[in-house]
Amino acid sequence: MEPETLIVWGAGTLLALAATVPVLLRQRKRDRETEAAELKAIRYGLHEPASLHPIIDPDNCIAIGNCVTVCPEEDVLGIRNGRGYPISPARCIGHGLCERSCPVEAIQLVFGTEKRGVDLPRIKDNFETNVPGLYVIGELGGMGLIGNAFEQGKQCIEGITNEKRNGDGDALDVVIVGCGPAGLSASLNAMHRKLRVVTIEKEDIGGTVRHYPRKKLVMTSPIVVPGYGKLDYREVLKEQLIDTWEDIVATAGLTVNTDETVQQVSRAGEACFVVTTNAREYLTRRVVLAIGRRGVPRKLNVPGEDLPKVAYSLREPEVFQRDKILVVGGGDSAIEAALALADQPGNEVQISYRKDRFSRIKPANHERIETALSSQKIEVLWDTNVRGIEPAAVHLGNGHEGIEPIPNSQVFVFIDGELPTKFLKQCGVEIDTKFGQP
Repeated sequence: MEPETLIVWGAGTLLALAATVPVLLRQRKRDRETEAAELKAIRYGLHEPASLHPIIDPDNCIAIGNCVTVCPEEDVLGIRNGRGYPISPARCIGHGLCERSCPVEAIQLVFGTEKRGVDLPRIKDNFETNVPGLYVIGELGGMGLIGNAFEQGKQCIEGITNEKRNGDGDALDVVIVGCGPAGLSASLNAMHRKLRVVTIEKEDIGGTVRHYPRKKLVMTSPIVVPGYGKLDYREVLKEQLIDTWEDIVATAGLTVNTDETVQQVSRAGEACFVVTTNAREYLTRRVVLAIGRRGVPRKLNVPGEDLPKVAYSLREPEVFQRDKILVVGGGDSAIEAALALADQPGNEVQISYRKDRFSRIKPANHERIETALSSQKIEVLWDTNVRGIEPAAVHLGNGHEGIEPIPNSQVFVFIDGELPTKFLKQCGVEIDTKFGQP
């Protein structure tokens, strides 16, 4: 080979290496970061999705990393071997930014897995169920993020406003059931569009959020509120969010019928519904259900559960002092409640959890509870189930064996809630079980 040729070949090789080596080093660095994040996810039990989560088509993925960059949550997705990879799918709360940022449509948000199904009401793209004129928005439809709930309320009312629907001239345009984030958004947008609307809330403005422990950080995103302006929150304390919502309601002049419970939604001819509550009846052309996915708290179904000392939410932990407290459950709500109660003077706090370790809880909560355990601020009774509750004690079981009664003055139960399936079916709404489907 001629010297000139060798020089050209050598220069070309050096240029190729100069271009390739940094790429390989970056890829290796991303692989190491993904591996470390996956080990952390496995430790915290976040590697198995609970509900909504992203899946990636490896054949289409081009690994530019947009999905990793735009996700506001930590380590839901990563890059491994030049492809996108789900690291902590249990942390996904449905922003959908990853799906929208992918230029080759290699990401899709789905509900459930091949083995674990998720029950959801059957709804169309405009949030209408299989029952014409009956809509479902927010957490009940599978989207729990506050920003998403607000957007769904807006879109649902926009669609309703553009519809032509006949009915009784005395009928309301819409009855909105629930005044959490989705119901509040729908109500404000209905007012903004001059619809005849009634909003019903069985408790108070804020819905399920009011039952969060004090000072709980609530994830949200910037939202625009009709007649109020932009809320540019990323994280906000529960109390601040509730105060903001109440200020929005007062400023907008929105009337919410609180402490009123819907008992039945039934047809009144072909074009209207009758919404029956514990207080009155409403004739309306449309109904929007924004009642939340939990419906009613899941019960233990054990003797003594109806005692006054048993509660399913914690709003004011400082009320409980010098008590012997048992918290039942192992999710974020249970952990946060136990930590809040352990901070009160004189409390002795125990957690009863049916598994041998916590899983699917936020890393920050995992670290806080580990600190509380190491300092003996809280005791966890692993692999236990409540067998019975007495005025001054709780009976636990471990497998098929019983455990000595535990002295107790207060029980808090956080074992999720039950989808209001019965109510939905009474309304005529079909329920589908999703196994890794959008």
